[in-house]
Amino acid sequence: MSLLPPPALFRLPSTYNFSADGFHSSAPGANLCLGSGVHGGVDWMRKLAFRYRRVKETYNTYKNNVGGLIGAPKRETWLQLRAELEALTDLWLTHSLKALNLINSRPNCVNVLVTTTQLIPALAKVLLYGLGAVFPIENIYSATKTGKESCFERIMQRFGRKAVYIVIGDGVEEEQGAKKHNMPFWRISCHADLEALRHALELEYL
Repeated sequence: MSLLPPPALFRLPSTYNFSADGFHSSAPGANLCLGSGVHGGVDWMRKLAFRYRRVKETYNTYKNNVGGLIGAPKRETWLQLRAELEALTDLWLTHSLKALNLINSRPNCVNVLVTTTQLIPALAKVLLYGLGAVFPIENIYSATKTGKESCFERIMQRFGRKAVYIVIGDGVEEEQGAKKHNMPFWRISCHADLEALRHALELEYL
């Protein structure tokens, strides 16, 4: 699923109290504290839309400044952890960002993320890894319930079947989905693959 329902249907009051609207669940792994009422009712949809709106506002506000979201003490811990991860992975994130930024800098190209992680944790990961600037929130899809192939179909419906799609990944599911929809698949399983991708982008082979 993509993140946002039509936002114009429900306007978020500035005084809306999320903690007192009864839209909570104790179910483990709940995505957005879904309520126990009848799913799909007008009131349920309104409350769900309010949460999506708040998530979008938070994401867009802090996508270039996650330190402002987590606060100064946690920011230092987060930066240290990021540095340690980069050292352990031979700058994997840095090299990935180079490729993503090349795509993002092109006027007619966009990055779209399809993940099997539930939506809200996926958004948190994107922010914590400093990827918010290259993945607009509306371009992040969770395949937890529907599978990646279904997400690919929704993406094609959104951008049109005449657009050029290139699937980048390391899993069988995305490779099979790409093959079914006649999309080129670029496998990333090591640093050499990542460097080859960046090189191809720089030379505009892709």
